[in-house]
Amino acid sequence: MARAQKYLNYIGGRWVPAKGGKTFPNVNPADKKELIGLFPESGPEDVDRAVEAAEGAFPEWRLIPPPRRGEIILEAGLLLKEHKEELARLMTREMGKVLRETRGDVQEAIDMALYAAGEGRRLFGQTTTSELQNKFAMSIRMPVGVSGLITPWNFPMAIPSWKIFPALVCGNTLVFKPAEDTPLSALKFVEILEKAGLPKGVLNLVHGGPSTGEAIVRHPRIRLISFTGSCEVGRLVGEHCGKTLKRCSLEMGGKNAQIVMKDADLDLALEGAVWGAFGTTGQRCTATSRIFVQEGIFSKFKREFIARSRRIKIGGGLKKGIEMGPLINEVQRERVHDYVEIGKKEGAKLEIGGRFARWKGLERGFFYEPTIFTGVNPKMRIAQEEIFGPVTCLVSFKRFEDALRMVNDVSYGLSSSLYSRDVNSAMNAIRDIEAGITYVNGPTIGAEVHLPFGGVKNTGNGHREAGETALDIFSEWKSVFIDYSGKLQKAQIDVD
Repeated sequence: MARAQKYLNYIGGRWVPAKGGKTFPNVNPADKKELIGLFPESGPEDVDRAVEAAEGAFPEWRLIPPPRRGEIILEAGLLLKEHKEELARLMTREMGKVLRETRGDVQEAIDMALYAAGEGRRLFGQTTTSELQNKFAMSIRMPVGVSGLITPWNFPMAIPSWKIFPALVCGNTLVFKPAEDTPLSALKFVEILEKAGLPKGVLNLVHGGPSTGEAIVRHPRIRLISFTGSCEVGRLVGEHCGKTLKRCSLEMGGKNAQIVMKDADLDLALEGAVWGAFGTTGQRCTATSRIFVQEGIFSKFKREFIARSRRIKIGGGLKKGIEMGPLINEVQRERVHDYVEIGKKEGAKLEIGGRFARWKGLERGFFYEPTIFTGVNPKMRIAQEEIFGPVTCLVSFKRFEDALRMVNDVSYGLSSSLYSRDVNSAMNAIRDIEAGITYVNGPTIGAEVHLPFGGVKNTGNGHREAGETALDIFSEWKSVFIDYSGKLQKAQIDVD
């Protein structure tokens, strides 16, 4: 480790070590012997420095016209496009998902750059009538100020882009803490913005673990927290922000379901189930962890779903033909395996998987086999709690109403999916499923940057990322009244 490359924080436009001098290792989850680098273990003093830099940059950045801010974001998007392949390969080494998926991760950041850059020439408010004569009324967006952004490891560029680009175009300055499992992807993202011409101090990067994130959340001069991660941590973030009246956006977990009706295109539904359950090794908040299949086709669907899942090629994500990479680390693999054991004890039938994948070539990585349970009672923990791994439950149902009830009978509400050729079923699913996202004849995973992303119940606190709704997180509304009557006019006061 002494010979490993050491990386730095980015504060006030300078690359600097943590004040305490401590570092943490970053390893390849497909080969834990490969040390990618050492990163600063930042403390409260480093967060203080980052906040000070962001505060110093805010007065000037907020006055830069939004179209100019958008031009910098556009340039960042073009640089991401230019370096897409090298960034994707780095991300596969660091996070583990297969190359075609990390290319998609970078592409999502490119898409968000293009979208957010366009908002630089929009940032629309409203003009409206006044109840009084010779008076003009309108609303405009204003920046919030110094914002703290805390992002997860499963989408090391896409999710930061959902936060950073809208926050910048709205005129905020930022303190950014990425997950400790994917710090190099975040560092490269910041380098791209630096090269694109972002002024010093506008974006500050502090690496570290939970204590670093806590220092950001608790910092009295950070006005806004945008957090993506687990429900357990999100509750703590929301609790503190509530006590201090700090603006807070939480995007957390999911227990997403796919419904397959008898009239569905079965091959299409199977493709969607395999991709939804095992894409990104199940490490998506939108992963398909429950699949409800109507009686009459359940046996056929089960047989083919198991057969297709057995054929998934597991291995290092840079290798040609590999379809599923490792879990992110040993802790997560143990967590997934613990849930498998819980499912077996609850009485569910383990059809395939349920084991560490340790055959030749996989011994040094955190690999886990695609895992399918049947005989699942919807009240079992494996059908209620987020596992965040390649584990899914197959459940049969008789009536459409039964499927809807079981889909909604969880504490989360992020994504959902219905496979059916019946427009009436589709419209009822759209209306009745308690989720922020509903797909018809598509899997539960996948997002487009110009639409809102987020969910209901324990999935979040009501905010949405991406799309125009992201601007509502990162801007304050101001109402403006211009009275050109030349006299005092009293709104809502009767005139004698």
